[in-house]
Amino acid sequence: MDAHTPPADQAPSAIPQAELDVLTDKLVVQLKTVFDPEIPVDIYELGLIYKVDVADDYGVAIDMTLTAPGCPVAGEMPEWVKDAVVKIPEVTSCTVNLVFDPPWDPSLMSDEAKLELNMF
Repeated sequence: MDAHTPPADQAPSAIPQAELDVLTDKLVVQLKTVFDPEIPVDIYELGLIYKVDVADDYGVAIDMTLTAPGCPVAGEMPEWVKDAVVKIPEVTSCTVNLVFDPPWDPSLMSDEAKLELNMF
């Protein structure tokens, strides 16, 4: 997750870096409250969050994927993510986009997730 490095064609954030760092930490905490119902690991550690952008007005845009395109909660999980993120007082809005490129695979999981699932 890189909430503070703008693309080359975008101006730097108007949000002070220290404030953005604190918000990034809060975003991670909230993303870790959302779990894939079929896997006992949160979506952040599973590597399902591909990108998080924070706009100058504190609107958050998230690109995420699912463990499989046919995931039974595909219609619900983006709403779970949005609900978790908008609990952060500074966040003014949240948009969650499902993307499938690149496709998710277990190599995207954190070491913590691999340990939890005995995948070492």
